[in-house]
Amino acid sequence: MTIPPALTEAELDELDEAVQAATPGPWFVRFLDDDWAMNLVAVSTVPDTGLGERWPDFEHHEIVAATLVQQPRYVDVADKQWDENARFIAAARECVPRLIAEVRQLRRQVEAVAEGG
Repeated sequence: MTIPPALTEAELDELDEAVQAATPGPWFVRFLDDDWAMNLVAVSTVPDTGLGERWPDFEHHEIVAATLVQQPRYVDVADKQWDENARFIAAARECVPRLIAEVRQLRRQVEAVAEGG
């Protein structure tokens, strides 16, 4: 596995700006069964109820992203990793800010050691 180059401070700033501009978290995976979307797998600002609601029994303004919309086939990735992709997107909302903070903290620690402190 090739290790990619370290993120520059400017890249961390851009990533942090994207985090700050995004819809606030936490985000959740929801499984919504709609006559038109058929087995809609979505990322939402509210938790899944387990009821597989059909539209209009779920609020469209709670949906951040979808990884499967089958009717018509709007969103349907070839590898069929709909649920896995939704879990990744939802997790990223909480993990990316933490990773940015950790990278910056570790860089400060490395700089302190390098300066003899």
